[in-house]
Amino acid sequence: MPNIVEIAVSNDAFQTLVTAVKVAGLVEALQQPGPLTVFAPNDDAFAKLLPGTVDTLVQNIPQLQRILKYHVVAGRYTTAELKDMDTLTSLEGAPIPVRCGDPFEVKNATVLAADIEASNGVIHVIDTVILMG
Repeated sequence: MPNIVEIAVSNDAFQTLVTAVKVAGLVEALQQPGPLTVFAPNDDAFAKLLPGTVDTLVQNIPQLQRILKYHVVAGRYTTAELKDMDTLTSLEGAPIPVRCGDPFEVKNATVLAADIEASNGVIHVIDTVILMG
């Protein structure tokens, strides 16, 4: 079974995310045994950001790393497990509000595809880049 990074790299909808993870130097961290839960913004989610935001983040690696780590949680959390939770703590350290209803939402993002199994965790595809605060 492929790991989180291999799944993202093989999916054309995650080109911006894959580039951001590479630039931020987080590829190795996302290839660790984990387990990890990743709320993965697709390319359309990044396109919703204000023009120039991605370019600015690529030039500010510490901020890019913080934002990317906010999308990752230690542990494997499937939809079934998230039903009983209202927040998770991201690797960045900030809480992520979770509402596992219809729709399944993570902070201000809607989950488009849930429970994508990886060898080192689980991926939930989201429609918006989530930010701390």
